[in-house]
Amino acid sequence: MRTVQLIKQKNDGWKYLSHKIVLKKPLVLVFGDRYELENDNIYEELRQKFPDGHIVFASSCGDITTYFVTDNSVVATAIEFEKTKYEIKTCNILKSNLDSFITGKNLINQLTPEGLKHVLVISEGSFINGSELTKGMNNATANKTLITGGLCGDGDRFEKTLASYNEKPKPGEIVAIGFYGDTFDISFAIHGGWSPFGPERVVTKSESNILYELDGQPALDLYKKYLGEKSKELPSAALLYPLNVKTEEEQHSFVRTIINIEEENNAMVLAGHIPENSTVQLMMTNIDNIANASELAAKQALKNLKTKPQLAILVSCIGRKLVLDQRVEEEIEEVVAVLGEDVTLTGFYSYGEIAPFNTEINCQLHNQTMTITLMSE
Repeated sequence: MRTVQLIKQKNDGWKYLSHKIVLKKPLVLVFGDRYELENDNIYEELRQKFPDGHIVFASSCGDITTYFVTDNSVVATAIEFEKTKYEIKTCNILKSNLDSFITGKNLINQLTPEGLKHVLVISEGSFINGSELTKGMNNATANKTLITGGLCGDGDRFEKTLASYNEKPKPGEIVAIGFYGDTFDISFAIHGGWSPFGPERVVTKSESNILYELDGQPALDLYKKYLGEKSKELPSAALLYPLNVKTEEEQHSFVRTIINIEEENNAMVLAGHIPENSTVQLMMTNIDNIANASELAAKQALKNLKTKPQLAILVSCIGRKLVLDQRVEEEIEEVVAVLGEDVTLTGFYSYGEIAPFNTEINCQLHNQTMTITLMSE
């Protein structure tokens, strides 16, 4: 495996973060600010640099490399595999008018099933129900194939997200990259570092990923009461206080971030499903807990890899970035300290992370986690 990494800052040209070498038919992962990806020239510029490359775009809430976390930028990481084969398929939820479950199932069913070892999913993050998307993908693989990835972001604007494969980035797009090969080695890990606090409340009215009532009271009114003055900063303020969700059906509790509010319905739109009769509790964290969780994720992923890692794809939640603020690079530094500086790091801050719970195989939608996917061959 060989890699090349470039960065383009706002109002600036492309600069290499690695040695400039020529790669054959590389997979090019491009993470960047939505405004920068809307530049009419962005696709053609990268096509000129990688004429035979397979270019996948995703808008982000911040771009991750071994060296720093950047905003208002675009980072391109090109990967040439020595023996690993890969296949890329797409769908668009805005054009298909299908629900998120069917969308996920149909997307994975496009991939050749024989020898499929891993799927990396880059999903739009504005219109998708991420938890239903993962259920559909699990259904297509019968819970036997590792799937990781994330939902695209748009900073704290929550206006729209973009993704694409070999074309200019666009809304509604979902990309699946399937990996094949006996020498391909893959591992993953997730950790959060958030702690629940305050009373538990029962979800008395919800529909899919929209939360209407808690304990028979309008959910948004109750949430604003907890936030106090910070409620004026909704929906971005909600990223600092996600919900811990517990159900009788799920073995694990899971975290849900509030990505939008509906003032007219006194409701909150979450990144994934929020079942009725589940119990929810507010969560909070601090910088040390987030950094420690990233270190734990790196150690777990490294432990599960059979060979020395060559590439690390990090997907971390925008809520973590807001908590870290000026110290955002600390959680990346923890990962580098574990994996070593010779491992190529790429990734982005997201609206949701896709991975199984540790020790499991069926993927889930997570919020407020650091998700690490390690690859080597």
